[in-house]
Amino acid sequence: MIEFHPDKLQHPAHHRVGGGFRNPWPRAEQHGFRDFLRWVAERRRNPRRPDPEPSSFTISAPQFVVPRAVPDELTITWVGHTSFLLQMGGLNVLIDPMWSKRASPVQFAGPKRWVPAAVEFDGLPPIDIVVISHDHYDHLDAGTVSRLASRYPAASWFCPLGVGAFLRERGAREVTERDWWQEAGVAGVQLTCVPAQHFSGRTLGRRDRTLWSGWTIRSRNHNLFFGGDTALHPEFTTIAARCGPFDLAILPIGAYEPRWFMGSVHMNPEDCIQAVAQVSTAQAGKPLTLAAAHWGTFKLTDEPLDEPPVRMRTAWQAAGMDMSRLWIMRHGETRRLG
Repeated sequence: MIEFHPDKLQHPAHHRVGGGFRNPWPRAEQHGFRDFLRWVAERRRNPRRPDPEPSSFTISAPQFVVPRAVPDELTITWVGHTSFLLQMGGLNVLIDPMWSKRASPVQFAGPKRWVPAAVEFDGLPPIDIVVISHDHYDHLDAGTVSRLASRYPAASWFCPLGVGAFLRERGAREVTERDWWQEAGVAGVQLTCVPAQHFSGRTLGRRDRTLWSGWTIRSRNHNLFFGGDTALHPEFTTIAARCGPFDLAILPIGAYEPRWFMGSVHMNPEDCIQAVAQVSTAQAGKPLTLAAAHWGTFKLTDEPLDEPPVRMRTAWQAAGMDMSRLWIMRHGETRRLG
């Protein structure tokens, strides 16, 4: 495994002077607590559009391979939100695993699952790799980390800078931290930590102390891009040029309203179309499939929970893109690329 040497860093633009991290691009300014209070006030004044009943979301029986798929097959199973089980390169990979009932520091308050985790924890195949995008509660769950570390002590964990201590404190043993553009590898699978536009912090006093990121994951037969939790940013083209072409991209399409508040941290479907267009500049004729993430699981923002896929399909079709290459998956659904 590639070792990380902090002394070799130069002080990249996304590192804050004095410690911590930032989004280095124009129009990436984050909103503060005063803006949050403005949002709360607006929500009280303006009635929100209703959400669907939880029962309206179809849950599929997962069809991943136990214990592992053959190395030349890629399967993807949507657990919910940005939690996915991947099978590629003969390994089982979890992305942003989250099995708790609430995305919160406590389980009696905070955003509650609209749809339960669509893969039973005890039904998981043996996990070889766990990939973390950042430290927010809906992506990094303490209870899930502890359960995975106990059940699969030999698993390799990959996370952006500063997140490793959280994982180790909860029992993870093989932990690799990476900065943007740094690589790591295990058992024939190569991972690259790539830029995302977001923020971090599990408490107000520790905002942006740890890094946020996307990841690319490459096996001998497949190459996958996981965008993380992100707004639209200028680096999608560079990610594609340096790490592509990709077979599959997992990109967020939900948690986007109101735009004045969420636009700097979350993509909406129209932003996602732009990101796909930028990634496609390096595809060299290779077809790219998009798996939509970050919707339909936790009520985090103002749009109805079932709106993102409707808008995504409309935007995809309006862009003249192949509808078979847009995967709006059901919770628990497994899809395959040969």
